[in-house]
Amino acid sequence: MAGYLSPENVSEVTRALDLSGVFANGTLGGVLARASRLDLFGFLVIGIVSGLGGGILRDTLLQHGTPVALTDYTYIAVATAGTMLAFVADLSRHTSGWAFNLLDALALSVWAVAGAQKTLAVGLGWLPAVLLGTITAVGGGAIRDLLLARTPAVFGGTPLYATVAMLVSGVMVLCSRLGVPTVGIPAGIVVGVALRLAALTWGWRLPGSRDWRPGTMRGRGP
Repeated sequence: MAGYLSPENVSEVTRALDLSGVFANGTLGGVLARASRLDLFGFLVIGIVSGLGGGILRDTLLQHGTPVALTDYTYIAVATAGTMLAFVADLSRHTSGWAFNLLDALALSVWAVAGAQKTLAVGLGWLPAVLLGTITAVGGGAIRDLLLARTPAVFGGTPLYATVAMLVSGVMVLCSRLGVPTVGIPAGIVVGVALRLAALTWGWRLPGSRDWRPGTMRGRGP
């Protein structure tokens, strides 16, 4: 058990999660690039920004050396592979299906877990871990959406998104505090995927300022 919970073991799992998030977000970026009818260069820009943006933001804010995406070429290769998958195969017809929603939920969750774990690994506390876990999960998508002249999903108007990333990061932090970080990894992913899929299915959103009034929630069902 001691070896299973060793820092080296957790670090390797975190890297694998980081790379899986890079691939998934690169693919999602490629899908949006196709919807915007971009050329190959546009695909690569949007896909790589989508795949690497959140991690680069996290590593820059951590100030713990050069962002790993710029020192480990595996990251750029994986982001490019995800982008090219969307370039070669037209996945846009599946964007409303369960498989695409599952990919979206997994990408959000694994990056929140990876971001929170990396923050804890450099010795920062629970609040920075939650914040940077959230930034890791939503940062690349926000930059991608701005490049495509879309309102970033993190700003609302879509089913729970950044909220899910915050909760997943919180699960990871809690399990790390309890001394079982390797339990926090699958637990955070399961919680994140379940909540994101539920939000997509039933349209759960946070209230907007134009819709909210004092007392508007009274008398409503769950």
